[in-house]
Amino acid sequence: GSHDSFSFYIDEASPVGPEQPETVQNFVSVFGTVAKKLMRKWLATQTMNFTSQLGAGIRYFDLRISTKPRDPDNELYFAHGLFSAKVKEGLEEINAFLADHPKEVVFLDFNHFYGMQKYHHEKLVQMLKDTYGNKMCPAIFAHEVSLQYLWEKEHQVLVFYHSPVALEVPFLWPGQMMPAPWANTTDPEKLIQFLQASITERRKKGSFFISQVVLTPKASTVVKGVASGLRETITERALPAMMQWVRTQKPGESGVNIITADFVELGDFISTVIKLNYDLDEGEDNTT
Repeated sequence: GSHDSFSFYIDEASPVGPEQPETVQNFVSVFGTVAKKLMRKWLATQTMNFTSQLGAGIRYFDLRISTKPRDPDNELYFAHGLFSAKVKEGLEEINAFLADHPKEVVFLDFNHFYGMQKYHHEKLVQMLKDTYGNKMCPAIFAHEVSLQYLWEKEHQVLVFYHSPVALEVPFLWPGQMMPAPWANTTDPEKLIQFLQASITERRKKGSFFISQVVLTPKASTVVKGVASGLRETITERALPAMMQWVRTQKPGESGVNIITADFVELGDFISTVIKLNYDLDEGEDNTT
Protein backbone atom coordinates (compact mmCIF):
# COMPACT_ATOMS: atom_id res chain seq x y z
CA GLY A 1 0.00 0.00 0.00
CA SER A 2 0.97 3.64 -0.44
CA HIS A 3 0.59 6.34 2.23
CA ASP A 4 -1.19 9.51 1.01
CA SER A 5 -1.49 7.67 -2.29
CA PHE A 6 -2.69 10.65 -4.36
CA SER A 7 -0.03 13.12 -3.23
CA PHE A 8 1.94 12.91 -6.49
CA TYR A 9 -0.80 15.15 -7.90
CA ILE A 10 -0.50 17.93 -5.27
CA ASP A 11 -0.93 21.29 -6.98
CA GLU A 12 1.28 24.14 -5.80
CA ALA A 13 -1.17 26.62 -7.33
CA SER A 14 -4.06 25.37 -5.17
CA PRO A 15 -5.25 27.00 -1.95
CA VAL A 16 -4.17 25.53 1.38
CA GLY A 17 -6.43 22.74 2.65
CA PRO A 18 -9.06 23.61 5.30
CA GLU A 19 -7.53 21.14 7.79
CA GLN A 20 -4.24 23.06 8.02
CA PRO A 21 -3.55 25.03 11.22
CA GLU A 22 -3.63 28.82 11.29
CA THR A 23 0.19 29.01 11.44
CA VAL A 24 0.43 27.28 8.05
CA GLN A 25 -2.34 29.44 6.58
CA ASN A 26 -0.50 32.58 7.75
CA PHE A 27 2.85 31.29 6.43
CA VAL A 28 1.34 30.86 2.96
CA SER A 29 -0.48 34.21 3.05
CA VAL A 30 2.89 35.92 3.72
CA PHE A 31 5.20 33.89 1.45
CA GLY A 32 2.74 32.74 -1.21
CA THR A 33 4.10 30.50 -4.00
CA VAL A 34 7.50 30.03 -2.34
CA ALA A 35 5.78 28.68 0.78
CA LYS A 36 3.69 26.25 -1.27
CA LYS A 37 6.75 24.95 -3.15
CA LEU A 38 8.40 24.21 0.20
CA MET A 39 5.18 22.67 1.54
CA ARG A 40 4.95 20.34 -1.43
CA LYS A 41 8.37 18.88 -0.62
CA TRP A 42 6.99 17.77 2.73
CA LEU A 43 3.41 16.95 1.73
CA ALA A 44 4.02 14.89 -1.42
CA THR A 45 4.77 11.41 -0.09
CA GLN A 46 4.64 9.70 -3.49
CA THR A 47 6.34 10.37 -6.82
CA MET A 48 4.19 7.99 -8.92
CA ASN A 49 0.66 8.52 -10.15
CA PHE A 50 -2.08 5.90 -9.61
CA THR A 51 -1.40 4.07 -12.87
CA SER A 52 2.33 3.76 -12.15
CA GLN A 53 1.66 2.63 -8.58
CA LEU A 54 -0.73 -0.04 -9.81
CA GLY A 55 1.77 -1.18 -12.43
CA ALA A 56 4.45 -1.46 -9.74
CA GLY A 57 2.22 -3.64 -7.52
CA ILE A 58 0.41 -1.25 -5.14
CA ARG A 59 -3.11 -2.50 -4.32
CA TYR A 60 -4.09 -0.44 -1.26
CA PHE A 61 -4.72 3.32 -1.59
CA ASP A 62 -4.89 5.77 1.34
CA LEU A 63 -7.33 8.50 0.25
CA ARG A 64 -8.21 11.85 1.89
CA ILE A 65 -11.02 13.91 0.43
CA SER A 66 -11.80 17.62 0.67
CA THR A 67 -13.99 20.33 -0.76
CA LYS A 68 -12.39 23.63 -1.78
CA PRO A 69 -13.49 26.76 0.06
CA ARG A 70 -15.91 28.90 -1.98
CA ASP A 71 -15.95 26.41 -4.88
CA PRO A 72 -19.18 27.01 -6.86
CA ASP A 73 -18.98 23.52 -8.44
CA ASN A 74 -18.75 21.72 -5.08
CA GLU A 75 -16.04 19.55 -6.63
CA LEU A 76 -14.31 16.87 -4.54
CA TYR A 77 -10.51 16.72 -4.44
CA PHE A 78 -7.84 14.54 -2.92
CA ALA A 79 -6.00 16.67 -0.37
CA HIS A 80 -3.02 16.63 1.97
CA GLY A 81 -2.23 20.17 3.10
CA LEU A 82 -2.64 21.36 -0.50
CA PHE A 83 -5.22 20.18 -3.00
CA SER A 84 -4.49 17.40 -5.44
CA ALA A 85 -6.38 15.84 -8.35
CA LYS A 86 -10.16 15.72 -8.69
CA VAL A 87 -11.49 12.56 -7.05
CA LYS A 88 -13.48 11.60 -10.16
CA GLU A 89 -10.34 11.63 -12.32
CA GLY A 90 -8.41 9.49 -9.83
CA LEU A 91 -11.18 6.90 -9.53
CA GLU A 92 -11.44 6.67 -13.32
CA GLU A 93 -7.67 6.21 -13.62
CA ILE A 94 -7.82 3.25 -11.21
CA ASN A 95 -10.86 1.84 -13.03
CA ALA A 96 -9.01 1.88 -16.37
CA PHE A 97 -6.35 -0.39 -14.84
CA LEU A 98 -9.00 -2.74 -13.41
CA ALA A 99 -10.74 -2.99 -16.79
CA ASP A 100 -7.44 -4.12 -18.34
CA HIS A 101 -6.66 -6.52 -15.45
CA PRO A 102 -9.93 -8.29 -14.50
CA LYS A 103 -8.34 -10.49 -11.82
CA GLU A 104 -6.73 -7.62 -9.89
CA VAL A 105 -8.31 -6.31 -6.68
CA VAL A 106 -7.77 -2.92 -5.02
CA PHE A 107 -8.58 -1.50 -1.58
CA LEU A 108 -9.74 2.14 -1.56
CA ASP A 109 -9.56 3.55 1.96
CA PHE A 110 -11.39 6.89 2.33
CA ASN A 111 -10.13 7.76 5.80
CA HIS A 112 -10.20 11.57 6.13
CA PHE A 113 -12.89 14.02 5.00
CA TYR A 114 -12.45 17.80 5.12
CA GLY A 115 -15.17 20.41 4.67
CA MET A 116 -17.73 17.81 3.59
CA GLN A 117 -21.48 18.08 4.19
CA LYS A 118 -24.06 15.32 3.77
CA TYR A 119 -24.60 16.13 0.11
CA HIS A 120 -20.85 15.90 -0.57
CA HIS A 121 -20.87 12.36 0.81
CA GLU A 122 -23.90 11.57 -1.33
CA LYS A 123 -22.03 12.92 -4.35
CA LEU A 124 -18.98 10.74 -3.57
CA VAL A 125 -21.11 7.61 -3.07
CA GLN A 126 -22.82 8.23 -6.42
CA MET A 127 -19.41 8.77 -8.04
CA LEU A 128 -18.24 5.39 -6.74
CA LYS A 129 -21.42 3.73 -8.06
CA ASP A 130 -21.03 5.35 -11.48
CA THR A 131 -17.34 4.46 -11.75
CA TYR A 132 -17.18 0.92 -10.35
CA GLY A 133 -20.76 -0.41 -10.27
CA ASN A 134 -20.79 -4.17 -9.61
CA LYS A 135 -17.00 -4.25 -9.34
CA MET A 136 -17.46 -3.20 -5.69
CA CYS A 137 -17.68 -5.98 -3.12
CA PRO A 138 -20.44 -5.50 -0.51
CA ALA A 139 -19.25 -5.41 3.10
CA ILE A 140 -19.02 -8.91 4.62
CA PHE A 141 -16.75 -10.46 7.26
CA ALA A 142 -13.11 -9.80 6.34
CA HIS A 143 -12.04 -13.41 6.79
CA GLU A 144 -14.66 -14.53 4.22
CA VAL A 145 -13.00 -12.50 1.46
CA SER A 146 -10.67 -14.59 -0.68
CA LEU A 147 -9.41 -13.95 -4.18
CA GLN A 148 -11.43 -16.98 -5.31
CA TYR A 149 -14.62 -15.46 -3.87
CA LEU A 150 -13.93 -12.08 -5.52
CA TRP A 151 -13.15 -13.67 -8.89
CA GLU A 152 -16.34 -15.74 -8.81
CA LYS A 153 -18.42 -12.63 -8.03
CA GLU A 154 -16.37 -10.45 -10.43
CA HIS A 155 -15.64 -7.98 -7.64
CA GLN A 156 -12.42 -5.95 -7.91
CA VAL A 157 -12.88 -3.07 -5.44
CA LEU A 158 -13.27 -2.96 -1.66
CA VAL A 159 -14.19 0.55 -0.49
CA PHE A 160 -13.55 1.47 3.16
CA TYR A 161 -15.29 4.62 4.39
CA HIS A 162 -14.44 6.21 7.74
CA SER A 163 -17.77 7.94 8.27
CA PRO A 164 -21.20 6.89 9.62
CA VAL A 165 -22.36 7.12 5.97
CA ALA A 166 -20.81 3.64 5.53
CA LEU A 167 -23.60 2.11 7.64
CA GLU A 168 -26.22 3.23 5.09
CA VAL A 169 -24.57 1.91 1.90
CA PRO A 170 -24.09 -1.86 1.31
CA PHE A 171 -20.88 -1.51 -0.74
CA LEU A 172 -19.10 0.71 1.83
CA TRP A 173 -17.03 -1.17 4.38
CA PRO A 174 -17.00 0.60 7.79
CA GLY A 175 -13.73 2.35 8.60
CA GLN A 176 -13.17 0.27 11.74
CA MET A 177 -12.66 -2.76 9.47
CA MET A 178 -9.45 -1.12 8.22
CA PRO A 179 -7.57 0.04 11.36
CA ALA A 180 -4.29 1.86 10.70
CA PRO A 181 -2.46 2.67 13.96
CA TRP A 182 -0.17 5.68 13.54
CA ALA A 183 3.19 5.90 15.31
CA ASN A 184 3.55 9.69 14.82
CA THR A 185 7.33 9.65 15.30
CA THR A 186 10.51 10.66 13.45
CA ASP A 187 12.54 7.95 15.21
CA PRO A 188 12.92 4.66 13.23
CA GLU A 189 13.51 2.65 16.43
CA LYS A 190 10.33 3.97 18.04
CA LEU A 191 8.44 3.31 14.82
CA ILE A 192 9.56 -0.33 14.74
CA GLN A 193 8.67 -0.83 18.41
CA PHE A 194 5.23 0.66 17.71
CA LEU A 195 4.68 -1.52 14.62
CA GLN A 196 5.63 -4.65 16.52
CA ALA A 197 3.38 -3.82 19.48
CA SER A 198 0.40 -2.99 17.26
CA ILE A 199 0.67 -6.32 15.42
CA THR A 200 0.70 -8.15 18.76
CA GLU A 201 -2.47 -6.32 19.79
CA ARG A 202 -4.39 -6.58 16.51
CA ARG A 203 -7.69 -8.40 16.41
CA LYS A 204 -7.21 -11.71 14.65
CA LYS A 205 -10.48 -11.84 12.72
CA GLY A 206 -13.18 -9.58 11.38
CA SER A 207 -11.00 -6.77 10.07
CA PHE A 208 -8.07 -5.98 7.83
CA PHE A 209 -5.04 -4.31 9.39
CA ILE A 210 -2.50 -1.72 8.24
CA SER A 211 1.11 -1.41 9.37
CA GLN A 212 2.20 2.13 8.46
CA VAL A 213 5.97 2.02 7.90
CA VAL A 214 5.90 5.81 7.87
CA LEU A 215 7.87 8.44 9.77
CA THR A 216 6.12 11.74 10.54
CA PRO A 217 8.20 14.94 10.64
CA LYS A 218 7.90 17.31 13.58
CA ALA A 219 7.85 21.07 12.99
CA SER A 220 11.51 21.27 14.03
CA THR A 221 12.44 18.59 11.45
CA VAL A 222 10.74 20.57 8.71
CA VAL A 223 12.51 23.79 9.73
CA LYS A 224 15.94 22.09 9.67
CA GLY A 225 15.39 20.40 6.32
CA VAL A 226 12.99 22.90 4.81
CA ALA A 227 14.61 23.01 1.37
CA SER A 228 15.40 19.30 1.04
CA GLY A 229 12.01 17.81 1.90
CA LEU A 230 10.59 14.63 3.41
CA ARG A 231 12.21 12.09 1.11
CA GLU A 232 15.79 13.26 1.56
CA THR A 233 15.61 14.36 5.20
CA ILE A 234 13.73 11.39 6.66
CA THR A 235 12.56 8.56 4.39
CA GLU A 236 15.80 7.70 2.56
CA ARG A 237 17.90 7.82 5.74
CA ALA A 238 15.54 5.55 7.66
CA LEU A 239 14.91 3.15 4.78
CA PRO A 240 17.44 0.40 5.68
CA ALA A 241 16.05 -0.02 9.22
CA MET A 242 12.44 0.07 8.04
CA MET A 243 13.08 -2.45 5.25
CA GLN A 244 14.84 -4.78 7.67
CA TRP A 245 11.67 -4.83 9.78
CA VAL A 246 9.48 -5.56 6.73
CA ARG A 247 11.73 -8.47 5.63
CA THR A 248 11.44 -10.18 9.01
CA GLN A 249 7.62 -10.13 9.14
CA LYS A 250 5.26 -13.05 8.72
CA PRO A 251 1.88 -12.61 7.02
CA GLY A 252 -1.37 -14.04 8.28
CA GLU A 253 -3.81 -13.74 11.19
CA SER A 254 -1.12 -13.14 13.81
CA GLY A 255 1.21 -11.16 11.56
CA VAL A 256 1.17 -8.38 8.99
CA ASN A 257 -1.70 -7.80 6.59
CA ILE A 258 -1.35 -4.53 4.61
CA ILE A 259 1.90 -2.54 4.75
CA THR A 260 2.05 1.10 3.63
CA ALA A 261 5.01 3.38 3.00
CA ASP A 262 6.04 6.74 1.60
CA PHE A 263 7.83 6.78 -1.78
CA VAL A 264 6.94 3.16 -2.50
CA GLU A 265 9.47 2.91 -5.32
CA LEU A 266 12.40 3.29 -2.90
CA GLY A 267 14.58 0.25 -2.29
CA ASP A 268 12.76 -3.02 -2.78
CA PHE A 269 9.69 -2.18 -0.68
CA ILE A 270 7.05 -3.47 -3.12
CA SER A 271 8.85 -6.69 -4.11
CA THR A 272 9.67 -7.44 -0.45
CA VAL A 273 6.03 -7.12 0.61
CA ILE A 274 4.85 -9.25 -2.33
CA LYS A 275 7.39 -11.96 -1.38
CA LEU A 276 5.81 -12.23 2.08
CA ASN A 277 2.82 -13.87 0.40
CA TYR A 278 4.98 -16.87 -0.50
CA ASP A 279 5.58 -17.42 3.24
CA LEU A 280 1.79 -17.65 3.59
CA ASP A 281 1.64 -20.32 0.86
CA GLU A 282 4.40 -22.33 2.54
CA GLY A 283 2.58 -22.14 5.87
CA GLU A 284 -0.57 -23.52 4.27
CA ASP A 285 1.40 -26.29 2.53
CA ASN A 286 2.90 -27.32 5.86
CA THR A 287 -0.50 -27.66 7.52
CA THR A 288 -2.15 -29.74 4.79
